[in-house]
Amino acid sequence: MTGQVRKESEAQYHHVIHRLPSPGDSPYVRAKHAQLVEKDPEAAIALFWKAINAGDRVDSALKDMAVVMKQQDRAEEAIEAVKAFRDRCSKQAQESLDNVLIDLYKGNLGWAYMQQGNYLAAEVVYHKAQSFDPDANKACNLCLCLIKQARYAEAKSVIDDMLQGKLSGSDEPKSRNRAKELLSELETCQSSSVFSEPSELSLEDAFVEGLDQLMSQCTPYRSRRLPIFEEISPFRDQLAC
Repeated sequence: MTGQVRKESEAQYHHVIHRLPSPGDSPYVRAKHAQLVEKDPEAAIALFWKAINAGDRVDSALKDMAVVMKQQDRAEEAIEAVKAFRDRCSKQAQESLDNVLIDLYKGNLGWAYMQQGNYLAAEVVYHKAQSFDPDANKACNLCLCLIKQARYAEAKSVIDDMLQGKLSGSDEPKSRNRAKELLSELETCQSSSVFSEPSELSLEDAFVEGLDQLMSQCTPYRSRRLPIFEEISPFRDQLAC
């Protein structure tokens, strides 16, 4: 095998292993290379933007960019991007974009509950989101919810899955570092003699109570509902079940 043929063969193998699109120099190809090979999410996001604006594989570029943004804790930006640019995508892509939005909204709702200290309701949301599209970022949030409820064995199981690379994004340095931080927090809590009082709320009660708390914080001059709840109202019954 000549050197040139060997290089071409290795390049093809490289693209198959990393699930990269066909070789080229388009913004989308470079974005996937930055995402999967260089592990540079910020560069990938910038290149996905270029691909969308250039009309280069817009369906895939928009979905992939939203996924990377979510992994970088930029879910709100991802939601706005999908809503703003989905009209550039094909009809065939609309259903999958709906699924991306549902996943993003669920993640945001869980975060909102966590800010209220309603970890039981947040846990419900993150469990639902993980069953839909499991990844390391949501697993970290789920783990924190479990730690805050003194459910250490369950939290340890989630951390183990991340550290063993069983979840999408587990190999990202940011995810691994956060998993190690959660493990340290878990071990500190376990060694402490202070345990949280068991919650008397059912999962559904905690979920609804959290909704009421979040809605009550809106000013009287605006809608009583946060924008996120306007968007996800068709899915609330599914989440609270």
